[in-house]
Amino acid sequence: MKEARAEHKPYPTDLTDAQWSEIEPLYSGMRNRKWSKRELTNAVLYIVKTGCQWRQLPHDFPPYQTVYSFFSRGAKSGLWEEILAHLVEKIRKDAGKSAEPHYALIDSQSVKTVAACKEKVKPQMGLAAREFGRRGEKEVQHK
Repeated sequence: MKEARAEHKPYPTDLTDAQWSEIEPLYSGMRNRKWSKRELTNAVLYIVKTGCQWRQLPHDFPPYQTVYSFFSRGAKSGLWEEILAHLVEKIRKDAGKSAEPHYALIDSQSVKTVAACKEKVKPQMGLAAREFGRRGEKEVQHK
């Protein structure tokens, strides 16, 4: 595995050794390839933080095609959600709280806004627009 940037100054988005040791076990089921998981993760963090285009990824990271493939595979497998859940649990435990929250607060204004939005869509839009607007449902076309 290559460590592309061992001799370069780290970016502010790079993981520290402590941060990497916390999430490294979550990568255990992934195959080892040419680039280290840490370098690929650092590249993904750089993209997420800076908002740069994939093709504009600095040359001291792995090739953008490799980084994009790594990111996509992680998204499809649920790796990023697993890392986030692990970190949230760790932070809650470190703060002396239980790993899982016991309750949630919902702002009444948010509830009103969602309800008003649904009401506006129904009478003004056709069936296709309503069906397309629902998550997980395919667009319905009229003939």
